[in-house]
Amino acid sequence: MTTRRWPMEESGRRRTLQRAWEHWREGSAPEQVRPEILSSWERSAEHLPASVDAAPLADEGETASLFAESPLSAAVARLEGALRSAAEDGDLVVAVTDPQTRILWTYGGRVMRSAAEQVNFVAGGRWDESSVGTNALNLALRTDSVSTVFAAEHYAPIVHSWVCWAAPVHDPVTGAQLGVLDLSTTWDRSHPIGAATAQALARLLETAIPASSLASTLTLPAHQGLHLRLLGASEVHLDGSRLLLTRRQVEILAILALHPDGLSLGELHAHLYGDERVSTSTLKSEVSHLRSALGGRLASRPYRLDLPVTSDVDAVRAAVRRGDARAAVDAYGGDLVPGTSSPLLTETADYLAVAVRECLLTDPDPSAVLAYSEVVADTEVLQRALDELGDGRHPARAPLTARLAAVLR
Repeated sequence: MTTRRWPMEESGRRRTLQRAWEHWREGSAPEQVRPEILSSWERSAEHLPASVDAAPLADEGETASLFAESPLSAAVARLEGALRSAAEDGDLVVAVTDPQTRILWTYGGRVMRSAAEQVNFVAGGRWDESSVGTNALNLALRTDSVSTVFAAEHYAPIVHSWVCWAAPVHDPVTGAQLGVLDLSTTWDRSHPIGAATAQALARLLETAIPASSLASTLTLPAHQGLHLRLLGASEVHLDGSRLLLTRRQVEILAILALHPDGLSLGELHAHLYGDERVSTSTLKSEVSHLRSALGGRLASRPYRLDLPVTSDVDAVRAAVRRGDARAAVDAYGGDLVPGTSSPLLTETADYLAVAVRECLLTDPDPSAVLAYSEVVADTEVLQRALDELGDGRHPARAPLTARLAAVLR
């Protein structure tokens, strides 16, 4: 990846972000900062001062052992030449982490190698949010998507001169996060295709994982049973392995999970299709395919799931019942099976949306409201949280005010 100097307007952007960060530290609401960055600043401030001078280092031997046991070890070995070339050609530092944002492997170009060592951007460095504050590596893992953090968008001033692009790396079989691949350099050596390059290298790492490593991840005893992610996105794991199902099959699983005692064919048909003209033979065929995917663990007469089942819907319901707004928001990712036309799932989605909202209006915990506002643009909830803070100075006032202004624009 070749380098280029940013034009003058990007230099202005850096200065604007620096002023915004300084104003936020003073308690003002910086409107120029992205909502996800403001939320991260707020979370970071709960754990550490901005004066952090380097990332903490984990034990060297333990880090080496973790890397040797990770499926990413063999993948990095296969692509090490390409990764080193990317670092040297672009004067970057390339890093690969574990799912907890601990750096397992890194290589830096001539300039960035020294800069990285000064802040412990090296093997063993802990770059999770609570250790060093806002950064692209942690955001990529948190959002499960490519992330860019530019200059003073970083929480810690020690990396205010950096720009970082990070992309999550997944197990191609289970879909589980294995870590993140990050590219970092100084802001004035940045390049517009940095994020795309990080994503491309992350995909290459996934394809370079040996089949034997993938097989080993499928035999882990953790996560036995069926786990359903249904809110905001649809994802199904059986005994730790990800199942690739159609949306209709996911809808059937969701309906059966909501009725653990089982449903008759007619009840399942009504909950799934409503007034749609779909034959019961079509539903029987869908159930048959789903039963095969579950290894036979879908009983009939009545139709029910014959294995332990957990879901984010259960987590939201439990949190709402005990009045835990933070836990409810953490589990709530958005609409239930997005795009569904199932009457039951649509009704349940409406119930969950109202329940989480009411929980926040009752207990407008600032960090919970900020996290919720990343999913739902709700001015009443944001205003309720600000009103609860009163007139005193509170570190959450600035990001809440900025988020409310962004929603009202």
